Amino acid sequence: MLARGIAAACVALPILACAGPTADFPTIDSDEIREERRRQVEDHLRTYVTQYARLYAVYYRVATANTEFCPHVAPRHGFAAVTPQELPEGYRMAGRSALQLDREHPTVIVVADGSPAAKAGLAVGDILLAFDGEPIPTGEDAREWMMAKLDDRSLSRLRVTALRGNRQHLLDIVPVLGCGYPIHLVTRADPGAATNGQWIVFHSAMLRVARTDAELAHVVGHELAHITLGHIEKRQGNQIVGAVGGLLVDVALAAVGLDSRGGFTRRFGDAGARAFSVDFEREADYVGAYFIARAGYEPREGEALWRSMGQEDPQSIRYAGTHPTSAERFVMMQQAIGEIAFKKNRGLPLRPEMRTTQTLAQKSEQASKD
Repeated sequence: MLARGIAAACVALPILACAGPTADFPTIDSDEIREERRRQVEDHLRTYVTQYARLYAVYYRVATANTEFCPHVAPRHGFAAVTPQELPEGYRMAGRSALQLDREHPTVIVVADGSPAAKAGLAVGDILLAFDGEPIPTGEDAREWMMAKLDDRSLSRLRVTALRGNRQHLLDIVPVLGCGYPIHLVTRADPGAATNGQWIVFHSAMLRVARTDAELAHVVGHELAHITLGHIEKRQGNQIVGAVGGLLVDVALAAVGLDSRGGFTRRFGDAGARAFSVDFEREADYVGAYFIARAGYEPREGEALWRSMGQEDPQSIRYAGTHPTSAERFVMMQQAIGEIAFKKNRGLPLRPEMRTTQTLAQKSEQASKD
């Protein structure tokens, strides 16, 4: 709008002598632009689905291998499906052409190797019509209905009616239990991943930095460890403790006529949230290494991730913020890998070493025995 206003002023008042481009560049055809836009959108969708399929397969292995550590478990069938209506509005037509999605019914976009779905014979491109003889709703209602059905722990078997070509197939999928936290992939140029304790979000750039599945498994294990170790709840608790301390300062200042406008409450709360942040990250790295080893990945094949992260963000090589430096994470990972290898060689259970905490009563009882 501003540019148009300036251009209008230049036309109305030639005396201003506004400067313009001097190159004799070719005229651009709007139809060609639309066609190129369509190609780029389709390319992006194909890339996104390829990345999601890789992430899903790695997460499935880690999540089903560490069920005993997860507070929340759910049936894991080992496939994902999508309808065009789940895509952003400008991507729906491209989704049908680039991904060969059915107009109304969910289309399978990934089947994890070795999963119950793979064993039952489900394949990428299958169109899902019914679960246990009940037709799957079409359009926007399909996803919520499917998720409720797939998360139903009372179902020991799921009979899927799938359309492949012109033929319907009845497939019996016997789910296994796994960590029940959904994963999401978002298109972001910065490599990263995060969890709120309920689900895990991965940035697409992380799949570029994590060049092998073993490296990607390190990220998956790390985020899953944050959940199983209760780090989100601990941070929230520390934030509350800090905020309460700051509130006492604000109240004390108010009592003598000084209005701090809640500044100490906010600052102390922020400080509380950051307390033990680096140690939480160290702990998640350590426990996550065990998670990926239990999933059948070779942890040593993924240790190079932290060197790659150092090259992606050179600042992280020397200076720590809320995370350890990339150099420290690499060295610490080598130590964890050595510990895991020691246990493997001796046939010991692959369980992380955890500090035991005693209550005051237990300590008092122990002291009396001593």
